[in-house]
Amino acid sequence: MTRNFKGLAPLLMATALALVAPMAPAQAQTPPNVLVVGQIAEPASLDPAVSTAANDFRIAVNMYDGLVRNKPGTLEIEPALATDWAISDDGLEYTFNLREGVKFQDGTPFNADAVKFNFDRMLKEDSPYADTGPFPLAFFFSSVENVDVVDDLTVKFTLNEPFAPFMSNLASPTGLIVSPAAVEKFGKDFGRNPVGTGPFKFEEWQSNSRVVVSRNEDYWDGPAPLEAVIFRPITDANTRVAEMLSGGIDVLLETPPDNLAQFRDDANYQVMEAVGPHVWYVMLNAKDGPFADKKVRQAVNYALNKESLVNDVLQGTADVSAGPIPPAFNWAYNEDVQPYPYDPEKAKELLAEAGAEGAKLTFLVTEGGSGMLDPVPMGTAIQADLAAVGLDVEIKTYEWNTFLSEVNPGLEGKGDMAEMAWMTSDPDTLPFLTLRTAAFPDEGGFNSSYYSNPEVDELLDKARVSTDHDERADLYKQVQKIVHDDAPWLFVANWKQNAVVTAQVGAFELQPDFSLNLRDVTKQ
Repeated sequence: MTRNFKGLAPLLMATALALVAPMAPAQAQTPPNVLVVGQIAEPASLDPAVSTAANDFRIAVNMYDGLVRNKPGTLEIEPALATDWAISDDGLEYTFNLREGVKFQDGTPFNADAVKFNFDRMLKEDSPYADTGPFPLAFFFSSVENVDVVDDLTVKFTLNEPFAPFMSNLASPTGLIVSPAAVEKFGKDFGRNPVGTGPFKFEEWQSNSRVVVSRNEDYWDGPAPLEAVIFRPITDANTRVAEMLSGGIDVLLETPPDNLAQFRDDANYQVMEAVGPHVWYVMLNAKDGPFADKKVRQAVNYALNKESLVNDVLQGTADVSAGPIPPAFNWAYNEDVQPYPYDPEKAKELLAEAGAEGAKLTFLVTEGGSGMLDPVPMGTAIQADLAAVGLDVEIKTYEWNTFLSEVNPGLEGKGDMAEMAWMTSDPDTLPFLTLRTAAFPDEGGFNSSYYSNPEVDELLDKARVSTDHDERADLYKQVQKIVHDDAPWLFVANWKQNAVVTAQVGAFELQPDFSLNLRDVTKQ
């Protein structure tokens, strides 16, 4: 029997108001066998080809499948909509055999034509549905020259050069396969009317209230145990905590560090933690203003007491970062590159050499967003450290989606600094999208700092096409060393991701790619 999800509205309103004292035991108020997730923000879109935020992807991965996926708990590739594949010796052709009998949730068939439709839509300017974008992470598949239908259940990708991250990018949310019929029907509004092949299907999206998905009874990998999942946007971290304590949600994402110990000591909850490839940093406007001078960028890195940030503000839920390659990619991580030490006197010396003493800076901060690690307290602490070396920092605070609309087009004319966080599945992703000259915002990338170093560009281009694992690792280690010295960012932290779930929730596991895989989760 299908539940009437609109009937949940009064219950959700009641739980939203039922805030209790911090240590009061939770009284389960969420519907039976329905998981209620406290998200950090309203999604921007549920079209995985359009989205860029982990907040959106955490919903999308439960409605869609890709050709491949990451094996739970790992970054190891396993079959999904493709049962197996073959790679040519020269690394230019990938041929996938597709799973038979799979249907999209609108009843239309999944086949090779659907795969071609998805990638042509993202990559071909002459696709009839290219205008349903933009597709900002189409970068992931920029090496794809053609996608050809071999037969109904066989599809071949031809690349214009070897591309080492190709399979991991296929396993990313940008590689999820959407229903061509639904895109044809809804056009640009597909992101509000999503249709995939995943374990859950879309029911409703009430802005600033909830997104509801229900169990796909015909899921090719077997029906999920949960009847439905409700994703509630709760921007304020303290309100999310209060909702968890009052029984208004079953899953609390991105728990404030101050509250983790509280939940650990309460048998009504389970605290989940996992290390993943995460980088939390502050972009510095290298195009104009004080940060156009490398000495000023280095100065603020020396001025920042990062040990205090991760130990006092984040209370040990993160480690100090040394650069753009997360240590979770241990094979590509340069252990010889150490974080900038806390040295306010060195910072003042560099500022004096650059003639930047007393510079006025505008710092864009978000109230909360994907992987953003207590952004307002962190922003305030950073402001104080920079003030201690004579810099005058003004903070401007934005809601997450508004923040992205300000920052992603570039910092020029808007600010000197901006918080940012990325969770990635390959060491290529973050530097390729944010540190290359060709990734400036007006080129469709996310290099909002306007950082440019031809040597870094060349190293990243080589790393993408190298089929030699050791060579590729060495190239990324060189990138980390150069970028650390150029300091286009304030390198701040690598997060140990966390979530809190109630004791009634079973089989919940945090994923190293920071997705929210709910297909096997149970609720008593």
